[in-house]
This record gives sequence, structure tokens and C-alpha cells, in this order.
Amino acid sequence: MPSTAPAPAPAPPRTPLATPTPRVLAWCLHLLVAALLVMAVGRALVAGGGQAWAVAVVGVAFGAVYAAGPLVPGVRGSRRGAVVWLVAVGVLWAGLLGLTADAMWLAFPLFFVQLHLLAGRAGPWAVALTTGVAVCSYAAHQGGFTAAAAIGPVIGAAVAVAVVRGYQALYRESEQRRRLIEELTRARADLAAAQHTAGVLAERERLAREIHDTLAQGLSSIQLLLRAAQRSLGGEAGAGRYVEQARQAAADNLAEARRFVAALAPQDLEGTTLAGALERLCATTSATAPLTVRFHLAHDPGPLPAAYEVALLRIAQAALGNTVRHAAARTAEVTLSGLGDAVALDVVDDGRGFDPAALPAPDPDRGGFGIPAMRARTRALGGTLTIESRPGGGTAVAAQLPVPPVATAPDPDPVPEAPR
Repeated sequence: MPSTAPAPAPAPPRTPLATPTPRVLAWCLHLLVAALLVMAVGRALVAGGGQAWAVAVVGVAFGAVYAAGPLVPGVRGSRRGAVVWLVAVGVLWAGLLGLTADAMWLAFPLFFVQLHLLAGRAGPWAVALTTGVAVCSYAAHQGGFTAAAAIGPVIGAAVAVAVVRGYQALYRESEQRRRLIEELTRARADLAAAQHTAGVLAERERLAREIHDTLAQGLSSIQLLLRAAQRSLGGEAGAGRYVEQARQAAADNLAEARRFVAALAPQDLEGTTLAGALERLCATTSATAPLTVRFHLAHDPGPLPAAYEVALLRIAQAALGNTVRHAAARTAEVTLSGLGDAVALDVVDDGRGFDPAALPAPDPDRGGFGIPAMRARTRALGGTLTIESRPGGGTAVAAQLPVPPVATAPDPDPVPEAPR
């Protein structure tokens, strides 16, 4: 009997086996067939008679054909080959059954072989045919039909069908659980990787913001004060030389701090401006989601501090992410505007909209952290976030940040010459 171990995934439609069979069960079935065959042939040889050697010859042929099933590649790899093998086994069994009534016991393991190889209704029909042949042959050997002669094969067939159907149900349930466990494992791995990446990016942004807002600003102020002190000292050469050295050290450390900020900035902003990063975000979203996103640069805000560029980029990413996941929108527009003393970012879509006043609280299982995160980013930089939406009317997200005075690049002559 051809046998295969259970595959790690559902069997494709072209597989020659109707149900997967563990190797140990297949070998148990093979041993049962061999034992019943030896019993039938042995009893015929012991009893003697004119048909004893005919029983032995047909029995050997049956055993050889049956044993070829698990070994011949054409039987193991083709449904048609398996069916041909099954027909050959059945014909030899019927011939053996015609010679000795003891061959009827081979019907029981043949039930399992047929149900294993034949898919759908073909298996039960083959079992019914085999049962009928066994009953009729036994009745012929006994010289007449009796109910007792039919009970054994019928009960054996019913038990075989029930066992195979129960095994199939258990196997399907096992496969479903295995697939669910694999999906859960992949989902947990993806979630862990995403959380790790998000944590790394958040920490990089925090460090960049802290360096920019504290260390870099402080060094810039020190440099300005030292330059003013140097001019106030006038002709005192010794003190002026030390002040110049201190000012140069502050300038060098300021440049190093700026390099740290640039290195810690998000990759989306690396080598491009905020407008370029937003335009690339719109193009990527249009290519990966069923949504057309257009970018507009109303007024170029010019260079902004790294913390401001990161905040506006993250707000745009969060707003477009909500649009893709929840809005079912066809188009969206992202607009960046420089307003002199402020910079504005607007994300508008034509989706299904929602009631901003009825937003549920963030939940670890269902999400909902996007809008609170956007509000936190704008609030941390002294800005405002406005969300306008209504069911069926689309959504508009507007973030506005005040632009701080430029203090990172000292004016070449920030302090006038002291009067002499």
C-alpha cells in the first residue's frame, strides 16, 4: 500500500493519496495483510487438495503486487498509477477469494487501502463493492446465503469507514491548529520586529531632538557670548587668546553635535529636504495602497530644525496610515506650507470620515494610538493639531508648528563693536 507521512501543509489537488497516513499505521496495515495472506495460503496448503497449489500461486502473486505499491514510483507519485495498482490488487484478491474462503479476511485491510487511496465518494463505493464480493464469495463457498455470512464483512466495512472518517476529521483539525500556530508565530515575530524598529527610531529621534534642543543650542550660545567677550576685551592679547581658543572649541563641538543630529535623523530625511521626503512618501503610498496621493508644496518653509522635520514627517505618515487602514478613500492630498513664522502640514482625503468627538480610547489590541501620537508631537513643539471630519464627508488633518528663530548658525557679526 502506498504510504506517506502527513505533509506540513494541506495536500495539493494532484496528490495521489486521498488521506495522509502516518508511517507507523501504514506498516501496521502491511503487516496485517501479510499475516492474513500467510494464514489463508497456509491453511490451503495444510488442508491439501487440488487447489492448494493454485491458492499458493495466486497468493504469491497477490503479495508481490501488493508489496510493489509502496516501492514503485509510478504508484506512489500518480493517482492514476495508484488506482491501477488498486484494481490489480482487487482482481488478484477476488481470484484468491474464489479459491479459498479464508481470503475473505483480507477484505478488512483492503477497506482501509481503498479509503486511503480513493478520494470523495469513490472510496465508500469501492468498500461497498468489496463487501458485496466478499459476501457473495463466502456464500458460494458455504453453499448458500445466510445473514451470518453478511454480518462480518458489513460490520468490518462500517468500522473501516468510521475509523478513516474520524482520522480525516482529526487530521484536518490538527492541520488547522498547526496553520494557526504558524500564523501566530509569524505575527508575533513581525510584531516584535516592528516594535523593535519603532523603538530604535523613536530613541534616535529623541536623542537627535535632545542634542539639538540642549547641547547644540547651548554651544551656539556659548560661542556667541565668547565672541562678544573677545571684542569687549579689546587689546588684552593674553585674555583674548584664551577666549579665542574657548570660542574655537565651542565651534568645533557645535559642528560635532550637528553631525550627531544629522546621523540620528530618520533615513526618510537623509539626503533630502522635508518636501522631498513628503513627496516620496506620497509616491510610495500610491504605489503600495489602493489610493492616489498627491503632494503640493504651497510655500517652501526653507530649512527647519531636525526635530520639526521629523515631527511633520511622522504626522504625515500617521495620517496617511489611518487613511489607508480606515478611510476607504480614493484620493488624498498632502500640502506643506511655509507661513513665515510657522509651518503647516495638511493631509486631506475623500474617505468615509468619522466623528472626531466619538473616537475610542487607545487600546493595545485594536490600536488607536495614531491621533494621540500626532497631538503629542505637535504639543511637544508648541504647535497645534486640528482634525475636521464627519461621517461620509472625508477627513482633514492640519498640523501647524511655530518656526523657532534661527540660532544654530551664528551671525557673522552678532554683537556690535564695544565703544573704546
